[in-house]
Amino acid sequence: MSERTGLVTMGGKPVTLLGNEVKVGDWAPDFTAVGNDMKLVRLSQFKGKVVVIAAVPSLDTATCDLETRRFNTEAAKLGPDVVILTVSMDLPFAQKRWCGAAGIDKVITVSDHRDASFGNGYGVLLKDLRLLARAVFVVDRQGVIRYVQLVKEVGTEPDYAPVLQTVKELQ
Repeated sequence: MSERTGLVTMGGKPVTLLGNEVKVGDWAPDFTAVGNDMKLVRLSQFKGKVVVIAAVPSLDTATCDLETRRFNTEAAKLGPDVVILTVSMDLPFAQKRWCGAAGIDKVITVSDHRDASFGNGYGVLLKDLRLLARAVFVVDRQGVIRYVQLVKEVGTEPDYAPVLQTVKELQ
């Protein structure tokens, strides 16, 4: 398994990323995660739609809460041909509870806790913590990655403007 260092910090301290780095122009690796209803969710289920994948460490943290709420607000404006997935290592039960409390109804939250299929496939699994680094990927209707943002400091929000611009260009 590939290891990368020097790309991301958490609390100012460098962390090691595990998994395969994906780049713009690559085919988006399919992955299997667990939905809030305990059913398996695969990226391939959304083929034909523009998909934003937001990787976050945990919905129960302030920054992840803000980011997911922001993407939920944006999703309402983007229409039915855009899907926003938020992936974390949180258990599906915790994600469901959080979504209910936060009123999240447009973003689909999925858990990578079972086998880190997403984290390894996209190179954002934090080695020592078994959490996901903060990152955003935009996948076009054909399944090609069109945008990648690996957030340098895990505790900060992503830059939303280029994510949303890319989505609008692909609609």
